[in-house]
Amino acid sequence: MAPMGAFAERLAEPGVVEQCSLAGTFGFMAYHGGELEKQTDVIATEAAASSGASLYVVCHPADDHITSTLVRRADSELLDRFLDHVEVVVTVHGYGRENMFTSLLLGGTNRPLARALRLLLEPAMPHYEIIDDLDRIPAGLRGLHDDNPVNLPRGGGVQLELPPRARGLGPRWAEWRGDGHVPPMTALIDRLAALAREWSGGDGAARRAP
Repeated sequence: MAPMGAFAERLAEPGVVEQCSLAGTFGFMAYHGGELEKQTDVIATEAAASSGASLYVVCHPADDHITSTLVRRADSELLDRFLDHVEVVVTVHGYGRENMFTSLLLGGTNRPLARALRLLLEPAMPHYEIIDDLDRIPAGLRGLHDDNPVNLPRGGGVQLELPPRARGLGPRWAEWRGDGHVPPMTALIDRLAALAREWSGGDGAARRAP
């Protein structure tokens, strides 16, 4: 029997929950969800539900990071099925960097899709900087490695890195008492769903990596 990979070992740990829903050929992923990169699974799940997109999420019970290049399809039948089914994907991640509290980073190999997402997000999130220039994204957050799951669908994908503030976390939202999600998170879910619907209803090939 082949040895278990690091991701298979993680999936076997108590409290780790893996979910997959196959629907449209546009997909959302958040495999660092739960307590690891908080709210990323919620954002991906609600965007998929609103747009009829496919979904793959993993929720972790503790903040114990596993690098994206170790999230391998050989370790998960559900991930393998998901990657075979979708044409393109947006993977939702969380990050924290000093002086980047309002910066959303759009990495991954599908640059036309990243640009399309930026154009949707900019008017909806005017207090945030939407960065799709790879030279301005820290090297470790660009999501360009061949083994990164965001790049494995046929058309590649976009690695969306969100600071805590955009996910409704941190001191900025400590006193939030509104209904539902904080405004930037609501806008983000809405625009992600719009991207999925636009891609699915139009010429998806135009948004794949060249």
